[in-house]
Amino acid sequence: MKLGLIQGRLMRPEDGWIQEFPACWVEEFIKAKSLGFGHIEWIVTERSFKTNPIFFEDCKDYNISSICADNLVSEKFIDQSFLFHNLDPICKAALKNSIDWITIPLLEGSSISDSKVRSTFIPMILGYSDKYPNLNFSFEAETEAENVLELVSLRDNFWITYDTGNITSERINHKDYILKTYHKISNVHLKDRTFDAETVPPLSGDTDFDTIFNTLASVGYDEMYTIQTARGKTGSEVRTMIQHKNIFERLYNAAYSRVI
Repeated sequence: MKLGLIQGRLMRPEDGWIQEFPACWVEEFIKAKSLGFGHIEWIVTERSFKTNPIFFEDCKDYNISSICADNLVSEKFIDQSFLFHNLDPICKAALKNSIDWITIPLLEGSSISDSKVRSTFIPMILGYSDKYPNLNFSFEAETEAENVLELVSLRDNFWITYDTGNITSERINHKDYILKTYHKISNVHLKDRTFDAETVPPLSGDTDFDTIFNTLASVGYDEMYTIQTARGKTGSEVRTMIQHKNIFERLYNAAYSRVI
């Protein structure tokens, strides 16, 4: 199982934020390796954009699976100038640091559920595919399979980050979603949510992880998994992540052992 975590989950939350770039980011990579995590998905947020070390430090020696452009979660994401100033530097930073993947969240303010929004966004993002053909763009879309497939089917370097919690809170059938999109899934964000969009500890929400892992196993999915679960008690981040890691490894092993 190619299991990693979203950046910051092994560290105390920054100023109370659930997901923010951690000040002690080097320490987190050391902790992650010692705990058996294979990668960290780096995050760039609106708050960290001007100071994020991915732009000015050499990060090649760190096991970074992708740069997640959280700074794009805004209704302004379909503005050409906004997209250029917020995405282009991330693409350049990825190339500089030998990172092959960019994760683009299309949720909340940057949702593409509306067809008019998609028709505006798609031509804009195609330009980045053409400008950066050596990068892979993986879209974390909080929407029906057909909507995200309309986008990712247009380019070989367009992919899907399947977020289990987001799909749950959208009340989309997980098995149906996976069977329609698995050929384009490059990363699975592991998160449990309730149907009313509350992120909760694994196995305490409405996300049907048995169906998820059984279906992924049935289609032979063997790419990245990235834990993006609810935070536990502040100060117990390592213990919380070990518990969540053990849960997902158990579910994965049980599902994949049935298809061998």
